[in-house]
Amino acid sequence: MAEKLLLYQRLAFSMGHIQNDLLASMWFSYLLVYLHQVRHFDSVYTGTLLLVGQVVDGITTALVGFQSDATNGCFGYTKRKSWHLFGTLCTTLTFPFIFSPVLGATSTTPAYAIFIYYSAFVTIFQIGWACIQNSQLSLIPELTSDASEIAGLNGWMYAGTGFSNLLMYSLAWAILCSGGKNVDSNNLTVEDSDHFQNLGIALTLIGLFFSVVFHVSVRESRHDGHSQGCASNSNDDNADEDDKDDTVWLKKTKKKIIDSADKETTESGRKNVCEWFTDCRFYQVALVYMCTRLFVNISQVYLPMYLTETVHLDKATIANVPLACYASSFVMAIVLKVVDRRLGRMLTYVLGVALAVVGTVFLYLIPAKVAWMVYITVVFIGIGGALMQTTALSIVADLIGDSVTSGAFVYGSISFVDKVANGAAVEIIEILHPCKNCCPACEPYFRVVQSVVPGVAALVGLTILLSLNFNFFTTWRGAEVSVSKATMDQVPFSYGSAVKNQTSLPVCNLEDISKD
Repeated sequence: MAEKLLLYQRLAFSMGHIQNDLLASMWFSYLLVYLHQVRHFDSVYTGTLLLVGQVVDGITTALVGFQSDATNGCFGYTKRKSWHLFGTLCTTLTFPFIFSPVLGATSTTPAYAIFIYYSAFVTIFQIGWACIQNSQLSLIPELTSDASEIAGLNGWMYAGTGFSNLLMYSLAWAILCSGGKNVDSNNLTVEDSDHFQNLGIALTLIGLFFSVVFHVSVRESRHDGHSQGCASNSNDDNADEDDKDDTVWLKKTKKKIIDSADKETTESGRKNVCEWFTDCRFYQVALVYMCTRLFVNISQVYLPMYLTETVHLDKATIANVPLACYASSFVMAIVLKVVDRRLGRMLTYVLGVALAVVGTVFLYLIPAKVAWMVYITVVFIGIGGALMQTTALSIVADLIGDSVTSGAFVYGSISFVDKVANGAAVEIIEILHPCKNCCPACEPYFRVVQSVVPGVAALVGLTILLSLNFNFFTTWRGAEVSVSKATMDQVPFSYGSAVKNQTSLPVCNLEDISKD
């Protein structure tokens, strides 16, 4: 397991999630406003459609997490990248249909038939999206065990997310402002249908290009043990030919001691699937991640509705206001590794929550038609969301630690909670929606949805995080514990690359060793 990664490795890794980020950005940002204002779809059906997608995504993520840990890939391909490739095919073939008119539909087509049509494409799309996300996240603890590198990879991946959102909103702004008759209107119409369709196709093809680069450039380690087994058989044959050789006997004895230590430490220091259910930190981290994603997703989903129906800005702002938000998050992702190293996980998350809550308070207070205040406020939202989300991902990686063989299960389970919670939140908001189309009641409603709901989610996530033991984090103010040579001699062999030729260990690893 590599400890320090090269620049091109980090860059290539971040490209593996760009198609997901591009499509998810359009999915969360424009699905509701597209179905509401362009297709005039019923709000309850709209919320149910997003809920179906989130539930399918969550279930698939959990199943893929289990299967990805248990299998060794397909057709000679490595296991994580096999699932990634399958997911890429699913998303590429289905996403453009979600933002396109229903084939063969007329004005008399019932709403439930349209719902079934879109649900089929949404289901396949979300299956593919879950495969990409799970395999990408599961690669992190396999590429490196260094806490700083883990934070760096998460930072690079979030930088890729920022880049994807910048690209998506830039394209959306260019497309919405080109050829439209009512660019200055604060409502979308059926005339904008082609714009959303072209945007969906363009994002799918751009994401496919980056996925190809990822598969060509990233090298995943194999865990099937074939090469190790061949080497072992070779040593055994040499020993049988010359079992009187003292040197060979010493090598065999040393190998048995090392294998015994490896087995003992693996059984005591690495968790299997069942053992995760008995660790309370597993549930706490899942709730922290869920609240973090609730803040990010609800802020993203309802921002276009807030802009057009609450503060009454023109429809071009549904592209350039989120663009300003993600520009700030992109910049923060670049310097996040330095922030995490200096402040540690806890203080970084606290800082993110503080900025996020300030932003949501201002969103509630902004009067109509004051665009400049909106632009300033979304910068706080973007920076706060970047700090919270990247830190939450790093905390999940810290939780997994050396248990890389069950890492996909952990990511899958935590993501399942996240998906279902986000889908349920949107469904509840849509059920409580005061009307089908824009009306005076929508103005205060979306003001509350865009400010109170994300703000409460951020504060709840912080409260749960504070309940965790501070020693859980691998970086607390960047501190490490020095290890003397005598202590190093007592470290089990299975820590291998994590401690070999090093003079320090993260705090949590020393605790694990002391428990042994």
